[in-house]
Amino acid sequence: MSDVLVRKEGGAAWLTLNRPEAGNAVNPAMARHLADVARDVADDPAIRCVVLTGAGRLFCVGGDVAAMAGAGQEAGPFLHDLADTLHGAILTLTGMAKPLVVLVNGPAAGAGLSLGIMGDVVLAARSAHFTAAYTGVGLSPDGGMSWLLPRLVGLRRAQAIILTNQRIGADEAERIGMVTRTVEDAELMQEAEAVVARLIASPTAALGAARSLLIDGATATLPDHLNREAQTIARAGGNAEAREGIAAFVERRKPDFLSASWGA
Repeated sequence: MSDVLVRKEGGAAWLTLNRPEAGNAVNPAMARHLADVARDVADDPAIRCVVLTGAGRLFCVGGDVAAMAGAGQEAGPFLHDLADTLHGAILTLTGMAKPLVVLVNGPAAGAGLSLGIMGDVVLAARSAHFTAAYTGVGLSPDGGMSWLLPRLVGLRRAQAIILTNQRIGADEAERIGMVTRTVEDAELMQEAEAVVARLIASPTAALGAARSLLIDGATATLPDHLNREAQTIARAGGNAEAREGIAAFVERRKPDFLSASWGA
């Protein structure tokens, strides 16, 4: 059975981490498969939205500690290769020109926390909680946690979460901005389907440009970023989605971005 399940349906790609017996722990095979799958859905023009979730009771417990132990004296090189492979998947999913929705269906720890907070929309089940976990096994963060978490919750709170292994429940995660919204476990998939439907019906090219601007804006100077915004909106104005959106506004009707994209 595959350790990353893929379901493509109606313009969306649903990716499921699928090692439930191991808490969806990330080992080298899963990291490689996730990187391959990420590239496939990112490059597929029929896919307008990507969803990431976990199978079973847990979202992801992080890296496979048993595999780390098995590496023995080679744990350093093992971890470097594992992190590099996982980072390739993360860079693809966060950099693709289409939105990413993450469904945190249960507890997330270590790299699972990193994966859990990287979506443009993050929905957390009420049973979910988040723990950095790295220092508990003598390690430092990977998966982009030390870059993204301070940008979401602020440096001081990120220090507490990472350095003291503070556990953050789903409701608190919503309150401090780690996740977009917390929903009851039984309603998670229904809420996800509604969000995905809205995103599929949205102008994918514009969403992709906006998510890139939001990430780059964290480190760019204002003059540089204003220049990039001008260049980006000019490119967007020349595509079929923008033509449809502008025409619909003038004609006082609802835009059909999906047909515009397929007809471009």
